[in-house]
Amino acid sequence: MRILFLLLFLAGLAVGIGYPFVVSNVSGREIGRYPAYERRSGYTVVEADLSAADAPVRVLVDMSSLGSLTLDGATTALTLTATVGGRTVLATTLKFAHQQPRSDNPQAGGMIYRDDAGLIDPVESGRYRFVLGPGDAERIEMRSAEIILRAGASDMDPRAVPIGYTLMAIGFVGFFVSLQRRKKTPEAPPPPKWGR
Repeated sequence: MRILFLLLFLAGLAVGIGYPFVVSNVSGREIGRYPAYERRSGYTVVEADLSAADAPVRVLVDMSSLGSLTLDGATTALTLTATVGGRTVLATTLKFAHQQPRSDNPQAGGMIYRDDAGLIDPVESGRYRFVLGPGDAERIEMRSAEIILRAGASDMDPRAVPIGYTLMAIGFVGFFVSLQRRKKTPEAPPPPKWGR
């Protein structure tokens, strides 16, 4: 039974954590990376030509900080708006609170935080404008930010994460209980020694 519970836990890990990461960061092909903020020059409007064949297009934002940040998800770090032909196709807030940051500058303690801004689907062929702006969070020492566009990106099944975490919980509890039962199982008494 322990092996079964361990397999359930690993399956939950793959579905609840691995699958969302792959969908958000790996699926599809990268169209390009576009600088949207530099500490010295400020925010820059990003323009990119997209075609209907690129659909759906996933929009990611990488934010590089000067040091480690405390992001609790209660406040908005950045805002992003995407338009084509004067029509808004994506408007979202970015909190950067749900993914593990990666090191950018170990000497200065800089980190890179990524957030998923969402999907553009359907995609109208034309020139898209992406406007990045500040949110309501205070004391964010941001060094730079860039927008990453990925074509042909998959959309995540909303049922995957809760199912994955449920499997992980069942597997963990079941594995722990099976270990406790094994410890409590009394050992069989030794066979009697018959004298000669």
